[in-house]
Amino acid sequence: MGERTDGRRKDEVRRVKIIPHFLRYPEGSALIELGDTKVICTASVSEGVPSFLAETGEGWITSEYSMLPRATQNRTSHDAIRAKGRSHEIQRMIGRSLRAVVDLTALGPRTIFIDCDVIQADGGTRTASITGGFVALAFALNRMAEEGIIETIPIKDYLAAISVGIIDEGLILDLNYEEDSRALVDLNVVMTGRGNLVEIQGTAEGRSFSFPELEEMINLAKKGVSELIELEKRILGEIVPR
Repeated sequence: MGERTDGRRKDEVRRVKIIPHFLRYPEGSALIELGDTKVICTASVSEGVPSFLAETGEGWITSEYSMLPRATQNRTSHDAIRAKGRSHEIQRMIGRSLRAVVDLTALGPRTIFIDCDVIQADGGTRTASITGGFVALAFALNRMAEEGIIETIPIKDYLAAISVGIIDEGLILDLNYEEDSRALVDLNVVMTGRGNLVEIQGTAEGRSFSFPELEEMINLAKKGVSELIELEKRILGEIVPR
């Protein structure tokens, strides 16, 4: 495979670093660095659930996603960031993804807020938020178990996300901003540790794509997700069963 502008192979994930317990006060937190993309993820536990879950005994996991004004090359005001529909779309995706791997009944009538704050953006912020958010969530659930709030850690499987795309040079894994801006096809894939799909978001920008290409992209995403989950296991191995 040929090399990309940053020197990576087409099937290579950017350098990944996850710093656990990055902040002092949240029940769970992590800083994830995916190349030059950096996201602070926190998990905060609150008693009570949304009204539609009242009397069910189930818990809830929800998310908020935002960028610092200078997370990108040009400053964007806080008000403009909050008004973007893109942020709402991403935070709903993060929440859906995390709920897919947690037993919400075992959580009890509590809500866990996952806050993902992008402090530097170079593509892949939503996938980094899901991966980092999972780590922060695991730490929060572990703290709840240690304090006797819940009996066990109700995580059913590991979870991570990665982007794949098609550019002129062909199929590539983990797009940075420059690659994303000229991608003909852009796909975000969320998967579990067992290799099951949780969510696929795909868009054709410059041309349509075929079913065989979709299968090839998902297989490439699986390679990237498995590498991210191996990193998660090194961090969370004593908390979440392998």
